[in-house]
Amino acid sequence: MTDTALSQAELLTQPADDYMNDAQQRFFRELLLTQRAELQARIDDEFTQLREPDTSSDVADIGAAEEQRQWQLRLLEREKKLLDKIDQALERLARGEYGWCAETGEAIGLKRLLLRPTATLCIEAKERQEQREKHQRDRD
Repeated sequence: MTDTALSQAELLTQPADDYMNDAQQRFFRELLLTQRAELQARIDDEFTQLREPDTSSDVADIGAAEEQRQWQLRLLEREKKLLDKIDQALERLARGEYGWCAETGEAIGLKRLLLRPTATLCIEAKERQEQREKHQRDRD
């Protein structure tokens, strides 16, 4: 295998028995690192916006600003969770566990990982998890 980075198209044409080879691991490491950097930049920008003082004295403006602030805080919380998932995926890559289902040990699959690089479950295991969660919600 060459040391050059794979394109997404090249990644998908790799033989199944070559799953999570060095080139594929490099591809996903770069993808995750890029996503992490972009996400961290967004989080930093949002924190900067949140720190800006509201100078309005209009009650309606203050209310709208507070609503916007609450929305930004919820967004930041979701983005922080995603940042944690990216870090966990990078840790799995470092341990050689990335791309393998945490429940079954089977390959998660390149297409699924391209859509959700932080995935820890193969499609079948994820569907079972969702069914269990739905069943639990229906019982509660």
